[in-house]
Amino acid sequence: MAVFVSRVLLISLISMVISATIVHAKGRGHHGHRGKHLHHQNRNQSVLGGPVTYDGRSLIINGKRELLFSGAIHYTRSTPEMWPDLIKKAKHGGLNMIETYVFWNIHEPVQGQYNFEGNYDLVRFIKLVQEHGMYATIRLGPFIQAEWNHGGLPYWLREVPGVIFRSDSIAFKYHMEKYVQLIVNKLKEAKLFSPQGGPIVLAQIENEYNMVQLAYRELGNNYVRWAAAMAVQQNIGVPWIMCKQKDAPDPVINTCNGRQCGDTFMGPNKPYKPTLWTENWTAQYRVFGDPPSQRPVEDIAFAVARFFSKKGSLTNYYMYHGGTNFGRTSAIFTTTRYYDEAPLDEYGLPRDPKWSHLKDLHKALRLSRKAMLWGVPGVQKMSADTEVYFYEMPATDICAAFLTNNNLTTEATVSWRGQDYYLPPHSVSILPDCKTIVFNTQTIVAQHNSRNFVRSTVANNLKWMKYAEPIPSTLQVPVNNPTPLELYTLLKDSSDYAWYTTNLALNPQDLPRKASIQPVLRIASLGHALHLFVNGEYIGFGHGSHDEKSFVLEKPVHFKAGVNQITLLAMTLGLPDGGAYMEHRYAGPNLIIVLGLNTGTLDITKNGWGHQVGLNGEKLQVFTEEGSKQVQWDKTKGSAQGLTWYKTYFDAPEGNNPVAIRMTGMGKGMIWVNGKSIGRHWMSFLSPLGEPTQSEYHIPRSFIKPTQNLLVVLEEQPGKPKHIEILTVNRDTICSFITEYHPPNVKSWARQDSVFRPVLDVIRSSTDIKCPDNKKVVAVEFASFGDPPAGLCGSYVLGKCNSPVSKEVVEQHCLGKSSCSVPIDRNLFFKNTTDGCPGIKKTLAFQVKCAI
Repeated sequence: MAVFVSRVLLISLISMVISATIVHAKGRGHHGHRGKHLHHQNRNQSVLGGPVTYDGRSLIINGKRELLFSGAIHYTRSTPEMWPDLIKKAKHGGLNMIETYVFWNIHEPVQGQYNFEGNYDLVRFIKLVQEHGMYATIRLGPFIQAEWNHGGLPYWLREVPGVIFRSDSIAFKYHMEKYVQLIVNKLKEAKLFSPQGGPIVLAQIENEYNMVQLAYRELGNNYVRWAAAMAVQQNIGVPWIMCKQKDAPDPVINTCNGRQCGDTFMGPNKPYKPTLWTENWTAQYRVFGDPPSQRPVEDIAFAVARFFSKKGSLTNYYMYHGGTNFGRTSAIFTTTRYYDEAPLDEYGLPRDPKWSHLKDLHKALRLSRKAMLWGVPGVQKMSADTEVYFYEMPATDICAAFLTNNNLTTEATVSWRGQDYYLPPHSVSILPDCKTIVFNTQTIVAQHNSRNFVRSTVANNLKWMKYAEPIPSTLQVPVNNPTPLELYTLLKDSSDYAWYTTNLALNPQDLPRKASIQPVLRIASLGHALHLFVNGEYIGFGHGSHDEKSFVLEKPVHFKAGVNQITLLAMTLGLPDGGAYMEHRYAGPNLIIVLGLNTGTLDITKNGWGHQVGLNGEKLQVFTEEGSKQVQWDKTKGSAQGLTWYKTYFDAPEGNNPVAIRMTGMGKGMIWVNGKSIGRHWMSFLSPLGEPTQSEYHIPRSFIKPTQNLLVVLEEQPGKPKHIEILTVNRDTICSFITEYHPPNVKSWARQDSVFRPVLDVIRSSTDIKCPDNKKVVAVEFASFGDPPAGLCGSYVLGKCNSPVSKEVVEQHCLGKSSCSVPIDRNLFFKNTTDGCPGIKKTLAFQVKCAI
């Protein structure tokens, strides 16, 4: 009963607010859609360039305090052709800043040899940010973690004599400073720092060092002080930050990383530093073997509103667009797809309601901007779970308030300044005038969408050919060391793969005489994965995981009398990306024994081993047009043996939608399109739910020619490439889910010349949807006005009580239009029919299909 009363109160409060705002609007002579002009005027208020300082409230850019809504978009995880659209969508989503790490190991893969080309063109990326009128943050690290190979540190650094990563090590500090100076000078030459007229207003040195600092004792304390001083000496004219660094030395600002920094962050270590949030995790990155991972947008919005209510002035969504770990760039066991649950998914498509709901949040916070940045803060505790944070400027009408319900399950009604407000569980309501709720973090007014993978009609005429990778023995890879070499040191990050060979001579007397007994080869490995061959025959596969890299592979083996060739293909899946003493991590086989021989257990670890880095197909580059001509390709028939290269050609899929490849029928390996690696695939490592962690892999449109695109797949396990599909990707399924409880959209209000007012004469709740890319609504696939339907966008199921004309009403308002609005009006839905459930508050849910 208490719930029902609270909701009735909510409806009455909404009605009061609407009535008051209508009177206010009419009293000012504000008519019709004139507010659209105001909204447009406020879109581009910031002017780039100028000095950057800070105080205890915010960054001060060119003499002005700023609220900063930032999104992480890593230039290395997308393509230059994608960058403009990603930045544009970020800005349209209400962001005014883009953040990126800077990746040492891709810019200096070989000591003294630099690469700033293609999707590694840092300067070009930052200039695009500037062209879109947005600020930028660069996080130089040089250790960045980021689920990136080796945490961004180049492999060659590991082999510098005496080096200890991220410590008061002369060798490490020398190379770190040299790299930082290289990047800073490159950005200075392009005039990209704010005092030079550029967009960069913030820079980061190191990354989450508090997580490992204690392991280095005094060497860690000295290193932090040195890193801060070294960064400041670069004279870039913008503040430096250290995230997750409680003791950041002045003038460096310590910042927060996490999911709930509004409640977990103890604040800056000095009162004259602003409260900044450098990583607001929009989901969770995934490693092979993981089930799906999501973070609801309601929780993200709550965390952001909470943070800004408590003097926060910058949040950075990590990630806003995760993108793709092309090639071998992902860290240990990390999937090729990165942070797909971000507001912009892997393909750069807005994920709604996450993208749209956060856009509305940014609008609400901007309406409160003046009070938040210049007002006097206050807080009032209403109950054990409810409180109000507010900011007001004395002797003015400038005031903003945040009404918070911290209870995760129970709604609340609070009375503040003579008015009652209904608060859903775990929510913050934003009142830009301390009177009117324009946004509640738990109440989604924004549209929803569903992602569709569509089989291409023109790209799937795939005729596969195969080439079997030769399995070497000691004849091709002679013994060159008594024991198996450590894998990281052997590979030097030049390949995932290394061959280990040895031979084992057995007499007939050594072998079991019973047919039911067979010797077993046991291999203990420090990681990450391993294939076993005996006498050229594939025996089996073993692997570790992200959390436990080491494993034991045990397989029965048919040995023959005489000399037996034992071949191991050991592999890495990215280098470690975190923790102390990374330079001391190891991988590869470290104990090999034979069990079940008549002569007992035989340890062959010290039997003498040969080593070879890389596969023959890699060396010949059979994934390129020229390289593929260096080997003999045969037609595929059924399943081929493990360690086989497959190639085919495909034409560009129809349309302009993003492209993906679904790797059904395959196990583990890598994929190339026209010689460019789109990353590692691993379909056979199933999650606890019995499904691959990632089934579809992004092929950027810029990698594809109109016809005759060379597709090459390295498959380590027996596979059936005939099941592989080329797909196009869209989010053309658009939905709305809104109740009679929902307040009007935040875009119903605006602020001009410090005056907060409604945009329209009549403000009411309605559903507003918009098709992407100028497409139009071509079909209404579902519609219901009544009790809430089950399911989500893309899979709604009708409830028990619905208006029979629901679909007809939605079609009248939306069919053939690129955008539409459907009123929440019972008279509309029950005009010529009886309401079968008049006692319940109604939900309007519908799903439409958009197309050209």
